[in-house]
Amino acid sequence: MTLLKGFKIRTPYLLLLPGMAFLLTFFIFPLINLAQTSTQTPVGGGDTGQYEQTLRFQNYFDAFIENREQFGRSFLYATIATVLALLIAYPLAYAIAFKGGKYKNFMLVLVIAPFFTSFLLRTIAWKQILGEEGFVVQPLRTLGIISESTTLTSSAFAVVAGMTYNFLPFMTLPLYASIDRIDPRTLEASGDLYANGFTTFRKVTLPLSMPGVVAGTLLTFIPAAGDYVNAAILGSPTTKMLGNVIESRYFRIVDYPTAAALSFTLMISILILVTFYVRKAGTEELV
Repeated sequence: MTLLKGFKIRTPYLLLLPGMAFLLTFFIFPLINLAQTSTQTPVGGGDTGQYEQTLRFQNYFDAFIENREQFGRSFLYATIATVLALLIAYPLAYAIAFKGGKYKNFMLVLVIAPFFTSFLLRTIAWKQILGEEGFVVQPLRTLGIISESTTLTSSAFAVVAGMTYNFLPFMTLPLYASIDRIDPRTLEASGDLYANGFTTFRKVTLPLSMPGVVAGTLLTFIPAAGDYVNAAILGSPTTKMLGNVIESRYFRIVDYPTAAALSFTLMISILILVTFYVRKAGTEELV
């Protein structure tokens, strides 16, 4: 009896073992290796890519100063893309939750349909849409919105648009899950108290859907801040983000310490911003 009771007590901890092993293997150990690499320096007289541990923490300062423009651009583009995704996803999630009816599941499938194709292919398709032969540029020129010499590709607009499109499902799904749990009778009660539609949204719908807003913005902003695919395909040298710099340092310049320092700094910066944001949002329930 005592043995059975002891087994029941240990069962939850045993169930945690696979998850802990996965976390250690694919997060903790790589993180430790990243931290070790970030303080290395080139071996004197060694070949390209040979580094030794010298605990040079100056690498962090040098990497930040050299790439501070890309740091600012990454967070700016990620913020704009997150705001745009929220403005698009919220009405969409609201419509699916309250107006979808029997087509609700079908509409959700359409939301996640982009996941069925490669992220890279979707970005290339977006480049074709915004290209000279796409169906966006010519109508805008005809209407006089852009000049004949203006192009949409290789621009900040294209990068932000691509990020907004690619990460839109990450915003929509948490919002839908949160809004779908709102009792319609709560909205009806607000109307019975003579609240108009805007007041009902501001006082009832939005506060009740805040867990979805917080979760969606986090799931969009975090990968967007470290993204490099959209900037590489849709942007130009003047729109490079920090992810592009890290990729270049790792695979082209073979400057592992700088790349590791940039990666570590980006992770810490995002962690600080996320912690501050969640506390300010005033919600601990994210789904």
